[in-house]
Amino acid sequence: MADFDEMRNVLARIQALENRIGRQVFQLRGLMSVTQAINENVGADALFEMLGRFLSFEMQIRRFTLLFREGNVWKIVSNNGADLTHFNTDELNPILAAHGPGTKKLTDAAHPFVQQFEYGLQVMHKSTPLAYLYMAEFHSDDDVVGQLDFVTAVTNVVAVAIENKRLFKEQVNQKLINREVELAAEIQQALVPRRLPSGLNYEMSSIYKPHFAVGGDYYDVVEFPDDKVAFCIADITGKGVSAALLMANFQANFHALVPRRPSLEEIVHEMNAAVHRVTDGDRFITLFIGKYDLHTHTLHYINAGHTPPFLIMDGEVIRLTNGTTVLGWMPELPFLEIGGICLTTDALLFSYTDGLTDVCNAAGEDFSEEKLTQFLKENAHLPAKELNTKLLQHVEAFKGDEPYPDDITVLSCRIFK
Repeated sequence: MADFDEMRNVLARIQALENRIGRQVFQLRGLMSVTQAINENVGADALFEMLGRFLSFEMQIRRFTLLFREGNVWKIVSNNGADLTHFNTDELNPILAAHGPGTKKLTDAAHPFVQQFEYGLQVMHKSTPLAYLYMAEFHSDDDVVGQLDFVTAVTNVVAVAIENKRLFKEQVNQKLINREVELAAEIQQALVPRRLPSGLNYEMSSIYKPHFAVGGDYYDVVEFPDDKVAFCIADITGKGVSAALLMANFQANFHALVPRRPSLEEIVHEMNAAVHRVTDGDRFITLFIGKYDLHTHTLHYINAGHTPPFLIMDGEVIRLTNGTTVLGWMPELPFLEIGGICLTTDALLFSYTDGLTDVCNAAGEDFSEEKLTQFLKENAHLPAKELNTKLLQHVEAFKGDEPYPDDITVLSCRIFK
C-alpha cells in the first residue's frame, strides 16, 4: 500500500511537471509569435492585441489592465476582467510615479482601481516609465514568481519594441523635415540677390543671417535703365518655414510689381492687399522700400512699420520714418505718407532688421540703436562691404558666446555725389 501511495505521488509529480512543461512550451510559442510579429513590423495596435491574448490564454491571467504612455497621457491599451469605473489618469499619476521599476506585490493600495489587482509591473525605457501592467487571479499559484518573470520579459519586449518603432518613425519624419528645411533654405538663398549692383555713383553690400536654416527677413535691389534704383528690406513676423513661405510669396509679388514701374504708393498698397489675402491679418510684414534717382540725387521712400533706416550725410544722422503701418494687418492701409530727401553730398543709407539691435551679451545688455548709431557715425566713410564686415566683427565681439536671437539682415548703400 505504501509502495502504491509512493507510486501515485511520483505519478502526480510527473503529471505536474508535464503540465508545467506543457504550459511553458505553450508560453514559449506565444512569445515566439509575438517576436515574429515584431520582426514583421506589425503595428502597435496589433501587438497590444497579441500581448492581451498572450496574457489571457498562454499565461491564463484572469484580470489585468495594460497602460501605455502616449506623450504625457496614460491610455488603456488592453484590459481583461478589470473594473474601469474608477480609472482616472489624473488620480493615478502620483500612484504610478511612486511605483518604481520592476514587478511589485500590491499591498494596502488606496485607490479603488488599483485595489482589484495583486501585482503591478512598470516597464522602463531608459529612465522613462513606458508602460504599467496590473495583474490578478493567476490560473495557478504554482511558481507565481516564475510566471511573473516571464510576463515581465514579454511585456518589456513588446513595450520597448513599440517605443522603438515610434522613435524610429519620429527619426525618419525628422529627417524628412530636415531635408524639406534644407530645400527651403536653398530656395530662400536663391530668392535673395546673389550680386548687388554698383556703379560710379553708388555701391551696395548686404548681410543675411537667418536665425534658423530658413528665416523671415528679405531684401532686394532692382536697377532700371534710366539710372534709377529700387530697393527694399522686409521682416516677416515669426520664424522658420512658415515665415520663409510668406517671404517667398512676398518676393514673387514684389518681382511681379516692380518691373511695371508703378509708383511707390501703388507698390505698397498692392503688397499690403496681397499679404492680407494670404494671411487674413494673422501675420504681417514690416517693409522699407526706396527709389533713388542717380540724376537728381533724390531719394523717395515709404517705411511700412519697419525699423527706421539711417541716412548719414555730413555727419548728420537722419532716421527715415515717413510711411504707413505694417503690411497685411488690415485690408486697406489707413494712411500713407511718402518721404523724400535730396542728397547734397556723399551719404550712407543703412537699412536693417531689428534682429541686429536685439543681439545681447552675457550681461543681458542689448546692442541697441544707440550703439549702432555710434558705430555708423564712426565708420560711415568706409566702403559698403568693408563697413558690413567691420559691423559683423563688432557685433560678434559684443555678444561673445551668446546666440543670435533672431534673423539679421543689413543692406548698406554708399552714395557718391
